[in-house]
Amino acid sequence: MGAWELLLVGVVLLLGLSGVLVPGAPGSWLVWAAVLWWAFEDPRALSWGVLVGATAVLLVARVIRWWLPPRRLRASGATPRMAVYAGVGALLGFFVVPVLGAIPGYVGGAYLSERLRLGGHGDALASTRRVMRQGGTSVLVELFACLLIAGAWLGAVIWG
Repeated sequence: MGAWELLLVGVVLLLGLSGVLVPGAPGSWLVWAAVLWWAFEDPRALSWGVLVGATAVLLVARVIRWWLPPRRLRASGATPRMAVYAGVGALLGFFVVPVLGAIPGYVGGAYLSERLRLGGHGDALASTRRVMRQGGTSVLVELFACLLIAGAWLGAVIWG
């Protein structure tokens, strides 16, 4: 697979990651489709293994999301700005503290957004808790699964 094709797969992965944060967008499906495209274009055992792993991770994430309360983010006061801050925090956390850093990065980004919007620590903390209870955890599960898949793809491209 050429460099331009890998770049396009990476762009689709990034679109999928950002799509997870947008209500109604098929973010996780875009991430999976990008890995599927890569596996078909570069048919090796490693690429098929990443595709099988991606499928399993997304299925597990779906099951976990069924157990969580339904998303009511708009009612909780979540803003698009909060989604951007939480997503950037998760992405940075994923690379700063490999893999597991996405979780505190996501919550920290949401808190930072609320702290900037509301001004005080107590109000921002209460708002972040409310958002996480009313659907933020569901978004975090899906985003974390997609970050795992994107990380596996990137690792396979670099070291495979």
